[in-house]
Amino acid sequence: MTATVETQGITSLKGTYSLDPSHSRVGFVARHAMVTKVRGAFNDLAGTATIDGANPSASTLEVTIQTASIDTRDANRDGHLRSADFFDAETYPTISFVATGFELTDAATVAVTGDLTIKGVTKPVTVPFEFGGAALDPFGNQRIGFEGSVVVNRKDWGLTWNAALETGGVLVSEKVTLEFEVSAIKAA
Repeated sequence: MTATVETQGITSLKGTYSLDPSHSRVGFVARHAMVTKVRGAFNDLAGTATIDGANPSASTLEVTIQTASIDTRDANRDGHLRSADFFDAETYPTISFVATGFELTDAATVAVTGDLTIKGVTKPVTVPFEFGGAALDPFGNQRIGFEGSVVVNRKDWGLTWNAALETGGVLVSEKVTLEFEVSAIKAA
């Protein structure tokens, strides 16, 4: 069986979808030592969305990320990020996002506004998501895909640790790009 990608826009979507964590990525990019970037992701996430493309205001979305699942491909850095200096994963085991609004900007893009909670601090964030399409996968699952990103200031969520560099500047940038590559499977 060959998967067929549907090219209709977001307005054709309707139903409840579950995030497919093995085909999704919630990641981040931060400048390190003022000269390079460090990329990372959270490997343990779950989420559900009820989508009504014809009536976006009736849609819902909730995502939960296990803070300790942070992965930057460096065990020492990951341990530091899990510590109280950054995410304090022991005290705050989850990061959550709960959508509060959806705005179609065109047939392929939706701006999702919601409450992002990190370390017990909740702030609104709007992420523009581009619809990648819908397909019936080889296992009979109706699958949809979205990609988006947004730049945030980590200090807004109490992620304030840093170290001054001898040459000027700081070790970790305040601005962080959050990246989302989402694959979800229709449940109902």
